[in-house]
Amino acid sequence: MARKVSFSALESRSARLRLKIRRRPYSGPSLARGIALMYRRNKTNGTWVLKASNGHGAYWTKAFALADDFEDADAKNVLTFYQAQDQAKKLARGDEDLDSAPITIDGALKAYKRDLEARGANPYNAESPRVHLTPVLLAKPVALLAATELKKWRDSLIGKLAPATINRVCRCLCAALELARQHDERIANRQAWEIGLANLPDAQEVRNVILSDDKVREFVSTAYALDDGLGLLTDVLAITGARPSQAVRLRVEDLHDHAVRPKLMMPKSAKGGGRNRAKKKAERFSVPITVQLAARLKAAARGRARDATLLLKSDGTPWDDNPGQSYHRDIDSVVTAIGLDPAGVTMYALRHSSIVRMLLRNVPIRLVASLHNTSVAMIEKHYSKYITEHSIDDIARAGLLSESAPTVDNVVALAR
Repeated sequence: MARKVSFSALESRSARLRLKIRRRPYSGPSLARGIALMYRRNKTNGTWVLKASNGHGAYWTKAFALADDFEDADAKNVLTFYQAQDQAKKLARGDEDLDSAPITIDGALKAYKRDLEARGANPYNAESPRVHLTPVLLAKPVALLAATELKKWRDSLIGKLAPATINRVCRCLCAALELARQHDERIANRQAWEIGLANLPDAQEVRNVILSDDKVREFVSTAYALDDGLGLLTDVLAITGARPSQAVRLRVEDLHDHAVRPKLMMPKSAKGGGRNRAKKKAERFSVPITVQLAARLKAAARGRARDATLLLKSDGTPWDDNPGQSYHRDIDSVVTAIGLDPAGVTMYALRHSSIVRMLLRNVPIRLVASLHNTSVAMIEKHYSKYITEHSIDDIARAGLLSESAPTVDNVVALAR
């Protein structure tokens, strides 16, 4: 049987009612390592408050039941001093006979990662906020989060990350917190992250880096010189304009090496929301490639099963689902070697350059969107200046009203 702790100032109703009414809880007994019971004196029934260690040198508190100051205990909502001890320990430890201990941000991110994996989505979205969160915040129960502390954390990232990146990290954290709220009715502070993690304004400035065709070729050749596996991945991205996360899921059977019209059956990214991401990611769409790239891919895949991964690292292992974690330092070296700034030029520059190349060559926007697994709306949003400044200019100029040539009647003789 669990040991009961005595504490004369709180264990009887009469003793508690002699305390002064105040907002700050009165300290109570230590129930176990890192667990203490506190009491807040109110005008009506007082409140039992749990104080628990977060494992990082700080504590969190949680009011969990009323004290039997003016009514009899019911062992559920109104508790005696000794009943409150039992419930406090269960709440702090997450015993099975209680729903669960309050889920922390750390727990919410872990649950979100499992949810992403179950839906075939990228688990990196649950890891990106963790890198920037402090140990104290990670240990904080979601139900106790306040908008001010979340806003303070968000603002601490300004200057360290680009505004658009901060917004992406905050959206990932919001998704984890919202998932936790949906599975725990005790979490009633949604406004904490809706307000505290609101998007930074003016963070959607388009910074798509567009490389010339010569620079793209130099990018690819330098990658090959550094590492064959990286070079082949870079080559595929430069020709197809696919996202790296799509290209690394290609299988050997996705290569259709026609002598004149070779193509790849590119896996879809499953971006754009929705719950059935696994089904979307299994879908393929046709992307034309050059005869030269097809020959290199065929040589690299020789002797492997049709369902084997097409693109491998030089050591023969597959790329991760989030390949940027593996190649980002090498790509920084490639970008520096071709005279560009790795702070602004990433592997995604190959995708942006592919989209703009097609737009400038008057490939219909709908087709450009389909070949790059995106939407016309996104093409127009992020690449509209290239459409306006280049493609549309030549087409629109042909439709301008021509001024008629002056006739003899319109000519006025100048005075001598």
